[in-house]
Amino acid sequence: MADVTLRAITKSFGDVRIIKGIDLEIADGEFCVFVGPSGCGKSTLLRMIAGLEDITSGSLSIGGREMADVEPAGRGVAMVFQSYALYPHMTVRDNISFGLRMTGHKPADIEARLRRAADMLQLTHLLDRKPSQLSGGQRQRVAIGRAIVREPQVFLFDEPLSNLDAALRVQMRTEIGKLHADLRATMIYVTHDQVEAMTMAGKIVVLNAGAVEQAGSPLELYHRPRNLFVAGFIGSPRMNFVAGTAAPAAHGRIEVVLGDGARVLLDGRGATVTAAQPVTLGIRPEHLTAGGGGLRATVRLAEYLGSETMFYAQLADGSGIAVKADGLAKAAAGSTLDIGINPAACHLFDKDGVAVIHGDLTR
Repeated sequence: MADVTLRAITKSFGDVRIIKGIDLEIADGEFCVFVGPSGCGKSTLLRMIAGLEDITSGSLSIGGREMADVEPAGRGVAMVFQSYALYPHMTVRDNISFGLRMTGHKPADIEARLRRAADMLQLTHLLDRKPSQLSGGQRQRVAIGRAIVREPQVFLFDEPLSNLDAALRVQMRTEIGKLHADLRATMIYVTHDQVEAMTMAGKIVVLNAGAVEQAGSPLELYHRPRNLFVAGFIGSPRMNFVAGTAAPAAHGRIEVVLGDGARVLLDGRGATVTAAQPVTLGIRPEHLTAGGGGLRATVRLAEYLGSETMFYAQLADGSGIAVKADGLAKAAAGSTLDIGINPAACHLFDKDGVAVIHGDLTR
């Protein structure tokens, strides 16, 4: 397999700059996920690695080999697209082996690779069927099998699960994870679904407007987001943000006064603020409690999900706040909800949206 290195990569379509100077290293055997909102450039970046889009400037290497002038077929990559892109008149067997036949591989080699991929993806009993006789999940496994038989250095996945229903998405996430463990291959996976990213990735790269906001392990991005964008994008439900002002307090602590007058005393952890400094307090819904004081809010919507209850409420200053509570918790729309805050779980961001303090429940 191989590592992938990007240095100052840019991509422009005419005068429109889509990728804005990305530096990134993906280690050999790593499972790296590109996430970000629609239009952030994640699929374009993947297609540049595949050779399906030209690089405007910068350097791309795979396995230490510069790829600028290398055609897609010579890069040692295999791509699985959002659409299955299967030949409807061909059987599963012929779809998987088509690329090998076109490149002149020996029949014995083709059959050996086909059998290995079919066994790995549990497709052996489906080899003589055509795509119209398969479910969505089975078709996606055929598309993945077509990539496996090429024995590439790098696998590229472009939102491969977006056409599947919720149950199949969970199943296919597990299967792709097992595939990575079995092949120990370098995999780069594009998705807009941060739950997929959190459950599958060894490294997550958060993209926004053609630039990397932060790259790191899933737990690093969850617990130590660099800025408001990453904090709001990683985590489901998203982190709550409440505007306020901060001021120094005794013993290195920081007092945050929220818009409704509530006060939260945080461990400063070496951070410094000035009196009445505008800040944003961030805290995840799962780190709030329904009951216990701290904040008072009016319930706007309650979602009873069985194992948990989600309360969507509004503070006195008009700020929205979400609370993930126990499944037995109840509160009617329009009622008052007392919300407990754990100061150790709070994040603090300055007026530019840069993290000043990270919540740390391990202390």
